[in-house]
Amino acid sequence: MTLILDGKALAAAMELELAELVADFIQNHAFAPCLAAVLVGDDPASATYVKNKRLACERVGIESRLHRLSPSTTEEELLQVVATLNNDDAVSGILVQLPLPTQIREQKVLDAVHPLKDVDCFHPENVGLMVQGRPRFLPCTPHGCMQILHRHSLPVAGKHAVVVGRSEIVGKPLATLLAQKDSHLGPAACNATVTVCHSKTSNLAEICRQADVLIAAIGRPKFVTAEMVKPGAVVIDVGINRTESGLVGDVDFEAVKEIASAITPVPRGVGPMTITMLMHNTLAAARGQVA
Repeated sequence: MTLILDGKALAAAMELELAELVADFIQNHAFAPCLAAVLVGDDPASATYVKNKRLACERVGIESRLHRLSPSTTEEELLQVVATLNNDDAVSGILVQLPLPTQIREQKVLDAVHPLKDVDCFHPENVGLMVQGRPRFLPCTPHGCMQILHRHSLPVAGKHAVVVGRSEIVGKPLATLLAQKDSHLGPAACNATVTVCHSKTSNLAEICRQADVLIAAIGRPKFVTAEMVKPGAVVIDVGINRTESGLVGDVDFEAVKEIASAITPVPRGVGPMTITMLMHNTLAAARGQVA
């Protein structure tokens, strides 16, 4: 019987753990960790994401702030907001919600976030530390994927992991983490042999069928079909695609669950874990700033 990897239930359990750690931090330091979110424009999906992150902050005891800016905000104006938050000792972590309006260069803004407050792990300094195996923070979605595997006792060491997608947010960092020699979750959570596939990959279906662990992060609804999955494989679906029939992942869930040994659903899969890992990073940022 296929194991459905319920990320929402796992996120709720990990939030209880985090709430205890946050309460301990507050008791020892007399202030709460604080996450400052910056939302530019009126994109409904972005507003929903920020709302969900605020609610998660409330559940674990982290203070949240929202800086909402108009769609016409200039790059210089946004950079000034980031600079103000960088210099605010009460702010532990800064989240700039993506995507940004077209007049603003995303990389310019993300690079401006102070590395000690970069709880998304997008700053080049933090990416470099992660690649070297000594991370300050872990990127939220890749870390969520690793936690799902680890907490369901699904080791990746010695396995062939195929990552479909090479984005800076998910594909590249997740491939790096899976291939590391060690991790904070132990050596069984890494040490995989990793193949990264993308839009230019030849024989994509054939490569996917070789995977013991298949991670879909390509942003195309139901792209991964049953014919692309090896029987007994573990399938992690990172995709969140809004269609006329509702939210679907990058995997054809109903078909693939018949042959996979374990699979994440959409919704209730990786998405809730991403937010929980953001809470984890915000607490880590607060600890780092008082050390």
